[in-house]
Amino acid sequence: MSGRPEVLFPLFAGLETLEGVGPKTAKHLAQLDVSIPRDLLFLLPHGLVDRRRRETILGLSLPATATVEVEVGRHSPARSRGGAYRVRVADAETEFDLIFFHARSAYIQQILPEGSRRLVSGKLELYDGMANMPHPDHVLPVEEADEIPDFEPIYPLTAGVTQRLMAKAANSALVRATVLPEWIDPGQRATKLWPDWLSALRQAHQPDSTQALRPEDPARERLAYDELFAHQLTLALARNVERKRVGRASSGDGGLRGKVLKSLPYTPTGAQLRAVEEIAADMAGQDRMSRLLQGDVGAGKTLVAFMALLIAVEAGGQGVMMAPTEILARQHMEGLAPFAEAAGVRLEILTGRDKGADRRAKLADLAAGRIDILVGTHAVFQADVHFSDLRLAIVDEQHRFGVRQRLELGRKGQRADILVMTATPIPRSLSLAQYGDMDISVLDEKPPGRKPVKTTLASTERLDEIADHLDRATRDGRQAYWVCPLVEESEKSDLIAAEERFKVLRAKLGEGRVGLVHGQMPPEQKDAAMAAFQRGETDVLVATTVIEVGVNVPNASIMVIERAETFGLAQLHQLRGRVGRGTAESTCLMLYQAPLSESGLKRLTLLRETEDGFRIAEADLEMRGAGDLIGTAQSGVPRFRIADLETQTALMAIAQSDARTLLAKDPALESERGRAARTLLWLMGQDEAIRLITVG
Repeated sequence: MSGRPEVLFPLFAGLETLEGVGPKTAKHLAQLDVSIPRDLLFLLPHGLVDRRRRETILGLSLPATATVEVEVGRHSPARSRGGAYRVRVADAETEFDLIFFHARSAYIQQILPEGSRRLVSGKLELYDGMANMPHPDHVLPVEEADEIPDFEPIYPLTAGVTQRLMAKAANSALVRATVLPEWIDPGQRATKLWPDWLSALRQAHQPDSTQALRPEDPARERLAYDELFAHQLTLALARNVERKRVGRASSGDGGLRGKVLKSLPYTPTGAQLRAVEEIAADMAGQDRMSRLLQGDVGAGKTLVAFMALLIAVEAGGQGVMMAPTEILARQHMEGLAPFAEAAGVRLEILTGRDKGADRRAKLADLAAGRIDILVGTHAVFQADVHFSDLRLAIVDEQHRFGVRQRLELGRKGQRADILVMTATPIPRSLSLAQYGDMDISVLDEKPPGRKPVKTTLASTERLDEIADHLDRATRDGRQAYWVCPLVEESEKSDLIAAEERFKVLRAKLGEGRVGLVHGQMPPEQKDAAMAAFQRGETDVLVATTVIEVGVNVPNASIMVIERAETFGLAQLHQLRGRVGRGTAESTCLMLYQAPLSESGLKRLTLLRETEDGFRIAEADLEMRGAGDLIGTAQSGVPRFRIADLETQTALMAIAQSDARTLLAKDPALESERGRAARTLLWLMGQDEAIRLITVG
């Protein structure tokens, strides 16, 4: 299919081709993310006004909206500039006034000639015991009354766009929509009683009751499903392309894994064992594995990752584990070393720091297969890095490792299985949206022995007393993080906040006891400050949120978060997870600026009550919405116009299984329903997916 189907052309034309939309209005509509007629189809009304006709306004409890036929009586022009121009009108049983401010008399006399009959509709209010209708929304000759629907939809607006203009433009876009072939599975549609696409659009734009505005209304639900289905089809196509690059079966005898399990001082959790089984089953299959390992702070991902790497080694191959930064790569290296020793396999690290003869020797060993497992940064992507037989690549904590990067790893031409690890618990709906092309393993149990972190709240007014407390605790050999707020959007102000706090604490605790890390520092300085803190040379590390990703300092047992109310719940949970890794009792102190808003208090209290990252993530999603939760700009989550990730998790799961089922039967989308699905992809602007079909 070479290009967009002709039936969709009118929906992808310029906005100015719509009734009532000129260049100026088109500019205004861009504020609502509307740039073509199709976008208007998916901008649904969020309210409605009951404009059903009444004989009389008698008996209405005011204020209320009323639509009534009247006879126009006498005009009383405004007495002073800016005064009210009144027109007395009579319905079947009583009289009331229409009121206009700043209106031209000639205009009012033209639309409401004395003695004529008119249909008026607007908001009635009581004023001095008399009913008034200021600035009616509609004034029409009786023969044009059909122009007012019984229920008038209310659209989202932006500066320079009125309800009337919106309704006109939306109707004009609706007229261009035509019947499209059905892409939804007939069984699915019948079960849900969903209308066809065109009927669903018409019903959604012409609601006849407040019920029709709810997400579970069949017309709206169908349109939401279409969006989710198009998105999941794109992910499933990416997954198919990914898998077509033939994988290979890797299975081992479990000998090396057995050695590691024997060496452990504890029993792995059920969740850990289950995740290892899921990974082993994937690796044993012919398709390339593409799996996400999701685990809360301290859920024991490292052990699962190492067991997976050992499967690759048992099968006679190699494994690689990649981290986003040098410091995290070194930390992985330390975390995996005892396991590697127990299993008797050779583990090496490769980062940008490796130079000269040392690097050449490592590369030679890697190419000859003498290194079993490599830990590294993006340096492992460089052209001169060759594996003898790479079977598994593990990518760590990469929020920014989206579908595109996953395809990129595949383009290295390696048939390796891929496991992505994240320490951020993501609610199910979001993980399906973000990682829908992958299978997901969840670690939802904590290994025994991790101590809970005591969480307390305090107002920023108590800063001095907190600094004194830190002084005492650090003299006793404890270490602390002090996280500064993210002020506004600019990096500059974070920097000022962090530097100010650094100066104050340094003055209090003394030179050399306080380190500083922030986003503006060159990476070497950042690493040096972190390393000094890891080695225990500094007692307190003042930081902006750059420390939230995975850095491990077991001796750090105090976490102070300043202006905690400005952080997201998930982010606070991640920061708190930086302490409680050693043997000491740990505390997390959240400082807020009084007075706290109700929602702020609710969020911080939830953190005080639970350390369950998944519960926190679900709550975060409910309170803040999907866009905020993952910072939409950098996440792989699309912006949906109708579907709501917070309430329609189940719909997303159905869309995912439907998309996978359709592609299993019809991988090139050539059947009748397959071709309909292509039309949907064009309609939703998923051009990338169309390219994937051609690649496939």
